[in-house]
Amino acid sequence: MTLLNIAALAVALAMDAFAVAIAAGIKLGRVSLRQTFRLAWHFGFFQAAMPVVGWVAGLTIRESIARYDHWVAFGLLLFVAQGMLRDAFRGDNGTPSRDPTKGWTLVMLSLATSLDALAVGLSLSLIEVDIWAPALLIGLVAAAFTTLGLHLGKRLTRATLVRRYADAIGGLVLLTIGLNILRQHGVFG
Repeated sequence: MTLLNIAALAVALAMDAFAVAIAAGIKLGRVSLRQTFRLAWHFGFFQAAMPVVGWVAGLTIRESIARYDHWVAFGLLLFVAQGMLRDAFRGDNGTPSRDPTKGWTLVMLSLATSLDALAVGLSLSLIEVDIWAPALLIGLVAAAFTTLGLHLGKRLTRATLVRRYADAIGGLVLLTIGLNILRQHGVFG
């Protein structure tokens, strides 16, 4: 596998993290260096670790994971999205909105955006590719795209309409990503 192939794979895997980071940036409005680091670190770490886990697992569990990995990713995204949508329709009651760069929300988003990387690791083990360089590149690209997406989302909140409906937009983006994962796995057709 060439470096160009690995780089293209890393960019493809980073797209979900990028989209979720945009939604997080919209939700937050103001993004601190600490929030940027937390989200980029976790998304990058999970994106790098999951191919290693998949590679180590190899063929032994491939078929059992492939049957439901997309449902796990969808369920995690749906859980976070419903919380954001609930916050959006509850209205601003003076309580601060949950920070998607903290706690269990961060862990669930990190897992949901990196499950495809697990399947990539399984595939790489089949073609006997050493996993360490691809995993490092996948993690670095995911962290970079997450940082870019988070700050792009922050800029989008300057539009009054986006700021007003930030939680709803973020929840719908996460729900769309989850539905797209199901579509890619042939659930709808």
